[in-house]
Amino acid sequence: MSQLRVRLKDVAKRIQYGYTASASDDESIGPKFLRITDIVPDQIDWLNVPFCPIEENLFDKYALHSGDIVIARTGNTTGYAKLIREEQRAIFASYLIRVQLDERKADPGFVGRLVESNAYKQFVNSQKGGAAQGNANAQVLTLFEFILPPLQIQHKIASILSAYDDLIENNRRRMALLEESARLLYREWFVHLHFPGHARTRITDGVPKGWKQTNLIDVCASLEDGDWIESKDQGGEDYRLLQISNIGMNDFVETGNLRFISEETYRRLNCREIKPGDILISRMPTPIGRAWLVSEMPWKMVTAVDVAILTTDPASADSYFLLYHLNSPSNIAHCERRAVGATRPRIARRELAGTPVLLPPASLQRQFRDIVMPINEQRTCLNRQNQKLRAARDLLLPRLISGEIAP
Repeated sequence: MSQLRVRLKDVAKRIQYGYTASASDDESIGPKFLRITDIVPDQIDWLNVPFCPIEENLFDKYALHSGDIVIARTGNTTGYAKLIREEQRAIFASYLIRVQLDERKADPGFVGRLVESNAYKQFVNSQKGGAAQGNANAQVLTLFEFILPPLQIQHKIASILSAYDDLIENNRRRMALLEESARLLYREWFVHLHFPGHARTRITDGVPKGWKQTNLIDVCASLEDGDWIESKDQGGEDYRLLQISNIGMNDFVETGNLRFISEETYRRLNCREIKPGDILISRMPTPIGRAWLVSEMPWKMVTAVDVAILTTDPASADSYFLLYHLNSPSNIAHCERRAVGATRPRIARRELAGTPVLLPPASLQRQFRDIVMPINEQRTCLNRQNQKLRAARDLLLPRLISGEIAP
């Protein structure tokens, strides 16, 4: 196999900075607006990408196309990148650059997966000089050097890796459907109040008989903030430090930004270890108040100060009921109204503690748990499958490029 080495800029036909504007949830105002936060997770969740107003004569200039590569150029996510795998009516934000390849030289599926890899992130970190919040311009971000096999070999490698991506995406869609079924059940029982036996239950002022209106703090064994761990305290490999960006809507979001602290730091700072069964609640950014029920993970864990740690009082409430309550649209809207701060709104823990909970009887909570717990277990299993598929894919890429494994 030829060992031609090139830089990313050598195979690009166009390198461009994105569009400056504000995002909106109003789909009537314009196309999807891809931002840094949308390209950090393993896959782009296009359903949750916001929208952006743009003049029609400017749309073509910033429109994204299948095969484009977008790269974050600022903050602690500098160097995160995504290959656009499917055509969307979308543009990209100014904190991203877009690289369009000369397809006579390079296969976008091959080069895009290289730029998505840890090897590219390591290259960018070396250019930043170790600065956690360092920025990089388009010239620096396209200096990445790699082996470029003949075009026919690139096509074969891209096809092999695409098969892994298809399996991962299929699992992701199955996970989304499972989660949606649990959310719909919560809405039917606890929002629309069509719970088992509702026809025989008297409802007064919106509260069914046997239910009670209470606050979150009253159904918790504890509700506390994560730990204040500064950059100078980080290092080692004993405890994974979970960030607000890792907390999704009943989901752990792997950003690839792995941070750890040592056992010595854990003891010195008197940190709180996160355990399966804890509920982590992100106090910022939007959607503020989103929560994840912690499952078994490969590491011991602590979390950052802007994440609240909830331990359920089993005598009062069930963890699965509270999880779906926290992630309900009404609770998220309540938390966002209570958040303060001009540039980075966050909800204070005392405000979070006072969020209202319409608490059903324990028997109904158990019925809900009996249905949604197996759903969550299926999602966890699929997520682990995806972790293994990603690891296998990422190990395979350099071996295919080097010729150690024939494509």
